[in-house]
Amino acid sequence: MSEVTDELGARLKVYEGRASAVVGAGRDPVNGPMIRHWCEALGDTNPAYSGPDAIAPPTMLQAWTMGGLSGHAGRSPAYDELLALLDEAGCTSVVATDCEQEYLRPLRPGDEITFDSVIESVSDRKTTKLGTGYFVTTRMDVRVGPDLVGTHRFRILKYAPARKKPKAPRPRPVINRDNAGFWEGVERQQLLVQRCTGCATLRFPWLPGCNACGGLDWDTVEASGEGTVYSYVVMHHPPFAAFTESDHAADAAGPYAVGLIELAEGVRMISNVVGVPYDKVRIGLPVRLEFQRYEDADGALVLPVFRVHGGEA
Repeated sequence: MSEVTDELGARLKVYEGRASAVVGAGRDPVNGPMIRHWCEALGDTNPAYSGPDAIAPPTMLQAWTMGGLSGHAGRSPAYDELLALLDEAGCTSVVATDCEQEYLRPLRPGDEITFDSVIESVSDRKTTKLGTGYFVTTRMDVRVGPDLVGTHRFRILKYAPARKKPKAPRPRPVINRDNAGFWEGVERQQLLVQRCTGCATLRFPWLPGCNACGGLDWDTVEASGEGTVYSYVVMHHPPFAAFTESDHAADAAGPYAVGLIELAEGVRMISNVVGVPYDKVRIGLPVRLEFQRYEDADGALVLPVFRVHGGEA
């Protein structure tokens, strides 16, 4: 640990025990409607939370202290100063890591709560997968009158982000003895569909036996590539490093559309729908097969996707 970092840690430790919020009051007394909404949202049917002798669910402790969009008056400058020191040292990112609650007595409708908060601890310098920084823990004491009814500890990591790793290689499909022929066809830019040689039933995805007659012998037919969107979903998820730098619309960081495509031959397969924005995809849209080629550190990969007729080039 460098002398600069040691100095920063010592400066941060000075803030331990200082108030992060002076005495504040809950915007509303503990009340039945909020308890009911909480229980309905969580599906909690415990009878202790309803009726004339109802108590509030213990995990609602922090809910009674929230100030809404306007916040509470009385915020202490100490917490902001602490965060500013970390920002100046390059610890500009923050993530909430965990919280702890301790319940000393139940809260009941009509209770008027007050609370204050203190900077309880600042950790030594820590290195995590996210980066290097400090864990800062605040403790909120919740009271009804003079009585302490609960405590809420909230912990964040304020850190300098780790250097980005090289872009992850694109995930590869799992290829086994049952589907190897399909992927060999894709590599040649052919979409092959299995056909039972006993009853001529087409099947997709590839299977070791016919699901119509049970026959084990089969050959293949090449699909024309024409189809329609039978169903689809729109994927929303955090960016994945293997896809965020791709030039293909199908690999945008999100959202993007994944369709169940009904081929002209009568079988259905799942693949990306490209050529139009994700919110323009609809059931029944005509699509046409195309093959997209990707290059990364692991080599080349060819994948079948479906472009909406008349979509963007």
